Amino acid sequence: MLLQRTIKNIVSTSGVGLHAGGRINITFKPAPVNTGILFSRSDIKNDSYIKLNPDVVANTHMATVISNGDISISTVEHVLSACCGLAIDNLYIEVSGAEIPIMDGSSAPFVYLLQSAQIISQNQAKKWLTIKENVKIEDGDKYAELSPYTGFKLDFTIDFKHPALNKTARTFSLDFGKDSYIETISKARTFGFTHEIEALRQAGLGRGGSIDNVIVMDEYRILNNDTMRYADEFVRHKVLDAIGDLYIAGYPILGHYKAFKSGHTLNNKLLRKLFSQQGAFDIIEIDSTIHQESDNLKNWINDGYICVELLN
Repeated sequence: MLLQRTIKNIVSTSGVGLHAGGRINITFKPAPVNTGILFSRSDIKNDSYIKLNPDVVANTHMATVISNGDISISTVEHVLSACCGLAIDNLYIEVSGAEIPIMDGSSAPFVYLLQSAQIISQNQAKKWLTIKENVKIEDGDKYAELSPYTGFKLDFTIDFKHPALNKTARTFSLDFGKDSYIETISKARTFGFTHEIEALRQAGLGRGGSIDNVIVMDEYRILNNDTMRYADEFVRHKVLDAIGDLYIAGYPILGHYKAFKSGHTLNNKLLRKLFSQQGAFDIIEIDSTIHQESDNLKNWINDGYICVELLN
């Protein structure tokens, strides 16, 4: 049986918030089966929490912000990407401020922390959101779409006009059944341009951004002194973001995501359209009898993310 997963131990760390710039504590706690990923604020004295679904996304400007009306938390995409990559279904995430700490700009610190907490299986079948019909959202030449697929695959293409980006690959494909999330995606850092940073700071945002947690570019070059973690780190980070944005569906997805110049806004609009389109998806469990006995199923286990392929 493909089982739900959580962590065994409580773990905490702290880091700088990308936008407010203050020090923020983040704590991960085990959660019972069928809980999902729940966010809460330790700096606000109430029992309010945010449970994931597409409608809790309140803002997508430069980050994904979730809210339940009582509390809001920004920049959730990297930590959710790590949760998806490690196949964690149930988890309490508590933060001491209005945003998730940016850490090094990737999901790797969260992967390390969650692994150190010991990921464990729970005695309950894992639930999957399986795509049954094509769903697509467009904005000019930008688009994002989901289509049926017997696993979880992402194809992403970027198109930035910048000398540094023009030297790297613009397209990246990740198949969770064949590729390692930890090795191919988790280390990819967020990136930005100097003119964007100045505009953000004038708007009271981006105060915690630096070359320690963002790949920064001026008009011609990368300003960071360290080398790129991947030759195509830019497009890989967009895939990292998309994985986190899609996990806001509340379940791991069995489907094929394709995108061109997409971002947080289109990703959320895609999920909202999916949820509004009757018959476009289903929530399923992989029956233990089918899993063990059918020749039509094959398990792919990679970094803890379990994908199922229906063989022809």
